[in-house]
Amino acid sequence: MSSSARWAILPLLIFLGIGLLFWRGLSGDPSTLPSTLINKPVPAFSLPPVAGLNVPGLADPDLRQGEVTIVNIWASWCGPCRQEHPVLMDLAERSDIRIVGINNKDDADNAARFIGALGMPYSAVGADTTGRVSIDWGGYGVPETFIVDGTGTIRYKHVGPLSANDIAGKFGAAIEAAKKPLP
Repeated sequence: MSSSARWAILPLLIFLGIGLLFWRGLSGDPSTLPSTLINKPVPAFSLPPVAGLNVPGLADPDLRQGEVTIVNIWASWCGPCRQEHPVLMDLAERSDIRIVGINNKDDADNAARFIGALGMPYSAVGADTTGRVSIDWGGYGVPETFIVDGTGTIRYKHVGPLSANDIAGKFGAAIEAAKKPLP
């Protein structure tokens, strides 16, 4: 092979190498993204209520009331949030947990229409209009759902829409684990 032919193949090999790196980096399971906040207290925050939802806003002391709380970060513009909503509605029927929401970078009217059409699973919803609180929680996007024990300690994080299989599997097991004190 001539020297000029080798130089012609070099950009192709570099491109293929970069493509392989991107493919490997993006092909993982997003639900396995690590969280440095697991077994740590929820971050300090205070969010006003979302206008039109008729439930209170949300702040970190609300998550230290002695009961397991599911914290769902959602938005009306999020397709997967619509997909997981029936699962949240089913969870809201349970008496052993409570569900609260952080409405991420959303318009209040759109959020109210979303809840009006699909139902209200949340006992409180904070309006995170800038997305700062969601970032402080270690959020990568929406939807993301956290299990917080009664002391305000984050015990589990789920990235992406919740499904019935999640509730029957790891997420459901994490709810039960959060009812027990940390060792």
